[in-house]
Amino acid sequence: MTRRLSGIAFWILLGLLIVANAIVMWHSLTVLRFWEDEAFNLTVPRNLLAGLGYASDGTLSGSTLTPFDPRISTGPVVLLPVAGVLALGVDPVIGARLVPLAYWVLLLVGLGVLGRRLAGRFGALAAVVLPLAFNTADSVSPIQGPADLLGEIAAAAFIVWALIVLPRRTWLAGLLLGLAVQAKLIALLALPAFAVALFLLAPAAPFWRRLGATLRRAIVPLVFVAAPTVLMELIALVSLGLTGYARHVRALGGFLLSGGQHIEPTTVPQKLGTLAGSWFVPWWLVAVAVLLAAVVVVWAALPGRRGRAEGGTRLLSPDADPQGADALAQPRPPRWWERDPQLLAIGFGSAVGLLAFVGWWAQAAQLPLWVRHPAVGVFAFAPILAAITVRAVVTLWRRCGASSARGLMRATAVAAAVALAAVVSGGALGDTVRATRAPAESLAQQRAAVAPLAEWVRDNDVEWLAAKPWGGPVSSVVLTGAHLGLFDAPAMRHTPTLGYGTCETGSPLAAANGIVICPAP
Repeated sequence: MTRRLSGIAFWILLGLLIVANAIVMWHSLTVLRFWEDEAFNLTVPRNLLAGLGYASDGTLSGSTLTPFDPRISTGPVVLLPVAGVLALGVDPVIGARLVPLAYWVLLLVGLGVLGRRLAGRFGALAAVVLPLAFNTADSVSPIQGPADLLGEIAAAAFIVWALIVLPRRTWLAGLLLGLAVQAKLIALLALPAFAVALFLLAPAAPFWRRLGATLRRAIVPLVFVAAPTVLMELIALVSLGLTGYARHVRALGGFLLSGGQHIEPTTVPQKLGTLAGSWFVPWWLVAVAVLLAAVVVVWAALPGRRGRAEGGTRLLSPDADPQGADALAQPRPPRWWERDPQLLAIGFGSAVGLLAFVGWWAQAAQLPLWVRHPAVGVFAFAPILAAITVRAVVTLWRRCGASSARGLMRATAVAAAVALAAVVSGGALGDTVRATRAPAESLAQQRAAVAPLAEWVRDNDVEWLAAKPWGGPVSSVVLTGAHLGLFDAPAMRHTPTLGYGTCETGSPLAAANGIVICPAP
């Protein structure tokens, strides 16, 4: 009876999760506004289709065509498929957003596979629902939804599938991690997670021997990790020449060191507070859920009273000598870390991976309070840890022991389960409810506002417009079909400017719905 009720509950929850994801995905694809980072990224596939090569409009790099622009942090693993979709003649915004949306589905399927492998079907459910609970939209630089033309979700999807294949095909795991890096360079921070997992998957041996075996086993996957990046850099070298490539490398290094931002330094408590508040439930509930999850995982990993008793009991055959070699030769029960090497490797690896992303972001004072920065790690590793928490809860609930200890174990397990369920269910509900509300500005409203300006651009064969300032005007310029410059770039000195409000350089060349195209200064 209990099993039947459990099955019914699972299928009901799975159905609700599918409906919630469908609502959020459709809203992200067709309703949410086309914001400036998406617009900037779209210039690359648009230029590629126009025969201008793998180049952005260089909006943040002098506002001239910039091949292999380091300021485009979303990589070719996302942008090349977008170019392929747009080549079919579909709407540029919808077609571009279909690619990240496909990666979102790939991420959820991967989390379901890994969650079920580690913790059964309810572990899979917890893993799949958690990404909905992570609120990345309420930020200056958001991920509005799963269809945003950005690279974070694609990188997380490749990381998850790399973890899935790691135990049996390390070379494929390396290749998938390399593709994650070419979706978003920050995915390199996942390397420590894979190093730990690979070490724990190695056959048991003394530490240094095991480390040596891990290092030897890591050579091939590391080659495959590097392969996609090496290929792209060779293409860049051939395209740019030695001098141009040297400038490209210097620009890339400067961008990575600065984070592309020039802001007041931020602190570790600010970052952790921002992350704790980036869910659809109160920050203190998130903190309680994390604390209880850590407690039950550690407690479940420790051997119970029954395990210790069995470890001290010799299993003898009727004719064995109790004092002889037969008794001494009996194998001991495996320690907890030897019982399920994959659980141990993926669990520890995921914990290290999440700490790597959050720790890097938290200590980097030059980076702003944008949860988008550690989002790759949160999307990839936090759901796996949620699934492992489910398994730990079940283990504690079923564990035998003294009545008082068993009562405490069960109470802790229930508390952890309730806290985790509150975070993920509250988050999924919050994300779904938000997707049913009309945004301040929708994609349809954007299109309608820009349509007269787009017609003016076509009628006058305008190739470039300068957005003033960075923000909404950036999206408007790209929606007109013109190349995208920035108003303060020297290359835009003689280029009409698109902005909001009124013109400072004379009468508007075109105006509609509060958006104006102004004469060049």
